[in-house]
Amino acid sequence: MADSRMALRAEALESLLIEKGLVDADRIEETIAFYNERVGPMNGAQVVARAWQDAAFKERLLEDGTAAIQEFGFSGGQVDKLVVVENTPDVHNVVVCTLCSCYPWAVLGLPPRWYKDPAYRSRVVREPRTVLQEFGTTIPDSTKVQVWDSSAEVRYMVLPAMPRSWAGRAHDVLASKVSRDSMIGVQVLLD
Repeated sequence: MADSRMALRAEALESLLIEKGLVDADRIEETIAFYNERVGPMNGAQVVARAWQDAAFKERLLEDGTAAIQEFGFSGGQVDKLVVVENTPDVHNVVVCTLCSCYPWAVLGLPPRWYKDPAYRSRVVREPRTVLQEFGTTIPDSTKVQVWDSSAEVRYMVLPAMPRSWAGRAHDVLASKVSRDSMIGVQVLLD
């Protein structure tokens, strides 16, 4: 219900801006297509799938995420300094921006609403296991939870662990299974 009211408001605002000549309708469509087709979690999913299939690329990605993703030619900004951290059986990584909502838009798309919420931003640092549990993600007690605080200077992305049953699958199939939330670290990919 709230989403439909919000959509109606957005449409009304768009119509008014177009009617007043302040915004070009084609430019709005181009912007929407840009964020839907060229900037978004599907970019990050391509990076993750490549890292799962190409050990040399994975090594470069973990060493210097910014340089490694340049070969993809992503646009949309917010990846001037990208650090990629890997989830392993020993360490589970989760990303936050405690100051605002710094986020690598070019690889993860627009940040989800909860990422910008002050409750998430403060609680995930203090009680990460509890917050992860609220997302439906249970991390074993034997696994360390590492919280990474993004900033205007450094953005973080999680390289999620690939479920063993996914080994040998085609790149596009793997990429289709990677979620934005797994690249933030609030979700674990399951078989």
